[in-house]
Order: sequence, then structure tokens, then C-alpha cells
Amino acid sequence: MQFQPDALGSYAPDDVTFLLRDLSHVNLELATEEREVSIQSGKRHYSEMLPIEFQPDEDYMALYNQILAQHAKKVASCVAIVAEKMAAYRGVNDLVLVSLARAGTPVGVLLKRYFHTFYGVNVPHYSVSIIRGRGIDETALRYILQHHPHAKVQFVDGWTGKGAITKELDQSITTWNQNEDIKLDAYLAVLADPGHCAHFYGTQEDFLIPSACLNSTVSGLVSRTVLNDAFLETGDFHGAKYYRELEPFDVSTSYIEAIVAHYSDDLIQEAKLAMKTTPVLVIPSWQGLDTIKEIQQQFDIQTINHIKPGVGETTRVLLRRVPWKILVNPHATQNLAHILLLAKKRGVAVESYEQMPYACCGLIKDLTR
Repeated sequence: MQFQPDALGSYAPDDVTFLLRDLSHVNLELATEEREVSIQSGKRHYSEMLPIEFQPDEDYMALYNQILAQHAKKVASCVAIVAEKMAAYRGVNDLVLVSLARAGTPVGVLLKRYFHTFYGVNVPHYSVSIIRGRGIDETALRYILQHHPHAKVQFVDGWTGKGAITKELDQSITTWNQNEDIKLDAYLAVLADPGHCAHFYGTQEDFLIPSACLNSTVSGLVSRTVLNDAFLETGDFHGAKYYRELEPFDVSTSYIEAIVAHYSDDLIQEAKLAMKTTPVLVIPSWQGLDTIKEIQQQFDIQTINHIKPGVGETTRVLLRRVPWKILVNPHATQNLAHILLLAKKRGVAVESYEQMPYACCGLIKDLTR
């Protein structure tokens, strides 16, 4: 049986095809603490349920818009560097962008727009599910390769933390290559790689990518991906929900347009200049992981999964997990206004911590002790 994906998301159809099963009719959300207890106790995998989407108030959205205005050009610059590295390494003919839902999706859209603007190529872009501990959606990969048998597949995400998804992708593709005729590589492209665990990056600085500030409303109104056997047929695509009720608050397209507005010939020249100081393809050094192990020991944290380094991951902790405390690098506080605002709203302790390559780090509360 050949599965077909459901039409999903608020992006223009030409921007991205989500290879997902629509589970909008299923009640999958749990209250934050209830969900956290289920995850930590091992009763349920995090991918079997969804967090209740945090809807920011006016103060937070004003801050988001301010951050977008401040960082839009930098995001565009990182897109250009990553795109030029891809073009240099893979070429643009037969290139297929495969973004990892959902943080990778806006980045994939931006890359697709870049290649269309500056190379005149309509690069196919798909968004697929990858789940820590469960792997990548192989049904989605088969769908892509059936439609693009000569594809040069390039996986795309937003940023790196400690590299859990990089490792998951590597393991998934290793398994894929053992079983399938068409071989793939697991090289990952991200805009920001503070964890030093991606192969193509725009910067290794832990800077705030504005899309990290929001959830579905900046990602095509699509939820986190779901892998729950109770609602999915064997061999089907992974699932997700479409939050139609949030359409009045959707900034997915306006976010893309704000970045694309900075695409220019000067941007290409700057990207090519930046490429002269860094290799096109890098082998991950996993430098950030050493810091994580030090934090784990220093704060007596039972599982490394409760440590979420980097601006993007810390934001996620505050939006949809049960945070214990937030570690903030004092050299980066000027770029962490949204982190400090969220921590204040949730009553989470903020502690200065200088000895890390990250701007901040979110620590999840252990509810099993």
C-alpha cells in the first residue's frame, strides 16, 4: 500500500510539502506537568502526545517583532552562507531540501526562496518528521525518492543544541543505507551550530533565530510531529495537527517575507567571502557535548535529556516543558530578553553561568525525585 500525505500547513503549496498524516481530529494535548510526568516516568514516549500550544500575549509578540527586526538580516546572511555551501558541495541540479519538522521548516522555505531568487531553480522542499528515540519517517523518505529518484537529498534544521537530532539522523540514515538500494548521507544543514555538531552551518554563534520564539504560529500552524500507533496505520507517515483556530495569529508567511526582504546581491558576496574562512563541509567536533556533561555533573542531573542548551532549546523548555532553572551566559544577556521575560512569567530561577559556548541553557525539572 502506497500512502499519500495529507495537505497540511499554512504556507503556500510551492514553499513546502509536509509529508505527514493529519491528526487534527484527535485530542492529543496534555497539560504541561501531566505530560512531563508521563515522559519522565517512562509511561509514554514524548511523541505519543502533544503539549498545549503556548499563545503569547501582546508583550511577548511585541518582543518577537522587535527581535525579528533586529535579527532578520543576520538570519538572511546565515541562509545565504548555508545555501552557497550546499551549492558548492552538491550543486543545485537535483537538489532536494528535506527539512526536519518543525524547526527546520521555515529554514527550508528560506533556502528554497534563496535558490529560486539567485539560481533560478525551483528546488523541491519537503518537511518530514524525525523523533528522538524513534528515528526518521522512512515512509516520507521513500515518497521523496519515488518522486525524485536522482535526488541529492539535503537535510535541514534550524539550529543545534547538544546534537541529539544530529545523532538520531545519523543512526536513521545508517539503518536506511543498510536496507535500501538508494543510499543517502546524513549531512545536516542548520543556520546556527553552537553545539558544533552540524555539517553545514551559517554561524557557530548561539544567536536567537526569531522563529525559535514561537511554536506553530511561525511553522505553518503545524504541531510537533506525532508517532502514536493508536491513530496511525502501520507504515503510514508520522502525524501532526493543523491548528486552524490559530489562523488569526499566524505569522509563518510574514516571517519568511521579513527575511527574504534582505536577500540581495551584496548578501551573496558577503556569503562567498565568509566561506573563504571556513570549510564548505565540516566534520562535527561535538564541542558542546563536553559542556553539557560538566553541567550534568555540577547540577547533579540524572539524565542528559533534561539539559537543553542554546537559545532555541531553552526557549522550547520555557514554552512547553517544566523548567527547573535557566543558566544564562552573562556575556549574552543583551540578546536574551525573551528568555528572561518567559522565565519571569513562569517563575523560573535564572542563574549566571559563564563556562559554556551557549548563550543560555534550560534545565528541566526532575519530577521523579
